[in-house]
Amino acid sequence: MQSYDVTAESPAPPAAVWALLLDARSWPVWSRVGSLEVAASQGLSADGRDGVGAVRAFRTGKTVTRERITALDPERRFAYEGVDVPVMVDYQASVDLCETPGGGTRIRWHGTYRVGKGNAWIFRWYLRRFMRDMATGLADHAGGPAKRP
Repeated sequence: MQSYDVTAESPAPPAAVWALLLDARSWPVWSRVGSLEVAASQGLSADGRDGVGAVRAFRTGKTVTRERITALDPERRFAYEGVDVPVMVDYQASVDLCETPGGGTRIRWHGTYRVGKGNAWIFRWYLRRFMRDMATGLADHAGGPAKRP
């Protein structure tokens, strides 16, 4: 089992960060995700508040991944699993939000997955970098430049 664990801090309150996580349509704006593939997604909310069970399909370059929301603890924890993620299997991830003393948000994005042995070392490096960019993009978009711990 491989894993990644990255953090970022935003001056925005948890509610602002949370709203972006729930709204799949916002992800291409603040992340390295290229687009939301609406036709390949299921259960998307028209009001930008996707719920448990929603399957979101994101395109990054030529790759489309499908991920299902598995748990929501408002303004605290957003969890999801890979439904169809090329190269990876058994993908489980969560984004944990914690209010900082100044009213901002500490974002911890972490997950576990399996990949073939031939891809493990390069994929570990790539995914950690990709997910760090996801966390800092979320932090920056929610409330200005993120602090990078």
